[in-house]
Amino acid sequence: MINFDLLSPEAPVLIAGPTASGKSALALEIAARQGGVIVNADALQVYDNWRVLSARPSAEDEATAPHALYGHVSKTAPYSTGHWLREVAPFLSGTQRPIIVGGTGLNFTALTAGLAEIPATPEALRDKANAIVARDGIGALLAELDAETRARIDVQNPMRVQRAWEVLAATGKPIWQWQDETPAPLLPRDKAAAFVFDVDKQWLNARIARRFDLMLSSGALEEAEANLPDWNPALASSKAIGAPELIAYLRGEITLDEARERATIATRQYAKRQRTWFRARMKDWTPIAP
Repeated sequence: MINFDLLSPEAPVLIAGPTASGKSALALEIAARQGGVIVNADALQVYDNWRVLSARPSAEDEATAPHALYGHVSKTAPYSTGHWLREVAPFLSGTQRPIIVGGTGLNFTALTAGLAEIPATPEALRDKANAIVARDGIGALLAELDAETRARIDVQNPMRVQRAWEVLAATGKPIWQWQDETPAPLLPRDKAAAFVFDVDKQWLNARIARRFDLMLSSGALEEAEANLPDWNPALASSKAIGAPELIAYLRGEITLDEARERATIATRQYAKRQRTWFRARMKDWTPIAP
């Protein structure tokens, strides 16, 4: 895995990797051996309405080492990479060495390369974007983006497409221009020990299939039931993989087996996008295997 003799107990640690690759277990091992606070860098594990389905650390794991930025955001609250950067900043100068772990590549890129200071999207504009997507699909927003934006963003990720559209509509300036004006990073890459899981595709797919069954047996369906009465698919918290599928099952629209299959497929697709991001943008990180 990693050579602890070469790992400074003072330097911040960054651990990235696709879903189900074993990131949290490594963070716990580092904390147990060298101390430190485990800081979440996953965009969905911040929400308070998903513990099982977002694969947040268990209560038992949280009791073994300090954890931060997990499950602290209301499911209806807006939360972006900008929010995360502001919350992670104090841990970079705190008394405990931060062990920052997650699967959201944009968070790590923003942390180590800087984040463009884009004005917040007005709520009315976001509602308009959501309405367009609901009526015409994400392709309607994609069609309004300039060629340079389409070349730079992940056009297979609806959230990234909508974000780019909202920035253009709100500011009159494409998102790539904002990104090119990015300020200095909070944590330059050379100031941290950075690891990225590079895992075999078939091994990971098998893990993903087993993990969703484990989630079901650990209470994922009950979590979905708790979210059913006021379910709003437009919320960022509703993007938890498996959530739309379990909601559809609870509404009688599909069977549980169909929900399991769809969620597993969606997780594999997400993991593929994660691996693509990491390989393109984390070439100077140390690759590790489980």
